Amino acid sequence: MAVDIVMPQMGESIFEGTITKWLKKPGDKVERDEPLFEISTDKVDAEIPSPSAGVLKEIKVGEGQTVPIQTIVGVIDAAGSAAAAPTPAPAKPAAPAPAKAPAAAALPASKPAAPAPAAAPVAAAPASSVATSGSTSERIHSSPLVRRMAKEHSIDLSTVEGTGAGGRISKQDIEAVIATGGAPAAAPPAYSGTAPAASSRPATPPPPAAPGVSGGQAHVALETAVPREKMYFGNYEVHPMSTMRQRIAEHMVASKRVSAHVYSVDEIDMTKVAALRAKSKDEFEKRYETKLTFMPFFVKAAVAGLRAYPTLNASLDGTNVILHKEINVGIAVALDWGLLVPVVKNADEKNILGIQRNMNDLAERARSKKLKPEEVQESTFSITNPGVFGGLFGLPVISQPNVGILGLGAIEKRPVVINDSIAIRSMCYVTLSYDHRVVDGAIAHQFLHKVKETLENWSEPVL
Repeated sequence: MAVDIVMPQMGESIFEGTITKWLKKPGDKVERDEPLFEISTDKVDAEIPSPSAGVLKEIKVGEGQTVPIQTIVGVIDAAGSAAAAPTPAPAKPAAPAPAKAPAAAALPASKPAAPAPAAAPVAAAPASSVATSGSTSERIHSSPLVRRMAKEHSIDLSTVEGTGAGGRISKQDIEAVIATGGAPAAAPPAYSGTAPAASSRPATPPPPAAPGVSGGQAHVALETAVPREKMYFGNYEVHPMSTMRQRIAEHMVASKRVSAHVYSVDEIDMTKVAALRAKSKDEFEKRYETKLTFMPFFVKAAVAGLRAYPTLNASLDGTNVILHKEINVGIAVALDWGLLVPVVKNADEKNILGIQRNMNDLAERARSKKLKPEEVQESTFSITNPGVFGGLFGLPVISQPNVGILGLGAIEKRPVVINDSIAIRSMCYVTLSYDHRVVDGAIAHQFLHKVKETLENWSEPVL
């Protein structure tokens, strides 16, 4: 009996996925729920389990191809009585979409900024597969990815004919329009406080020419090469971006374009927390079977700061500032293949143990590609920790649609002056990147002072 393998829907706002790797080849035996292939979406990378035991009979969608949800990507012979003859995977796409040029359109006032790697807009209405054109009341069926691509390339979705189910506009439809020079976009609503139009910025220069090839020819060669294979040109090689890397790039550029980034730096004496952790970490791990790190202390301190200064627990929707009652803290997790920001939901309701367990679980599943899309959405504030890699401090990019992100530096012993005496203390630089459209410097520094005060006068037990 043949069992179809379909592209799953990894969240209600996700309508397509890219197959990044097949873990089995035609003719291989598979067990039910055994990882079968890996996909990448707007939100997460994930391993997809086999829907049935048997033999992988056919691969219909090759690596690097993007298809709508519910598309049949392969077939399993559930009987598995005889190994199916290997069927070669379809040829990979001959050409990626043409390189994107910065879009000239300002962002619509009715939508928050494009999300950063791991956060979906909190202030916006619940995710929907139906968009409304800015120039007409016609309802347009499309995914968030499609709407973002249309916005970036100044394409009016009402002029695009959808080829997907029910007339839905797919990524391929948008790429086809881009390849032909784009469709005229309706004038978008004015967006108060946005950065200057991106069209004033120079286009990204083409890559250097390969030996014996002119710059233009080299650029064409790269654009028409198989996108998932690296290429060698004399004394350098070209590695095409992964799907996740492309999404990170899009989100970071969008955040810098939309938010007025300002940075504040403070220094915290972590001696008391460091002593408490050193005293408790062995017993903590023995009792709760999980390691005790510094991160839950910073999360608790950030929660105290957000309670005192809720302007930083906010997002911007056009000219409206949305103050969130929940405190959901996104924690940046570095992966071998990119970056994700899973979210500790309702962090204000958790103690040190609850936060540590939640973070460890999210980080482990992020690295094993087991995260669900909803677990990287709805953050109201974010924390990143370059200090774990030895960084003195960092100035991170805001994770949209948040208005602030806390950066943690390395905790190291330094000589400091205390009561006119020199002492050796465990010190840490912390930085706050904040959106000056919403947060003023006074609030930012008061928030950092509250974080500093909480950590330097720590009183909450950990056991």
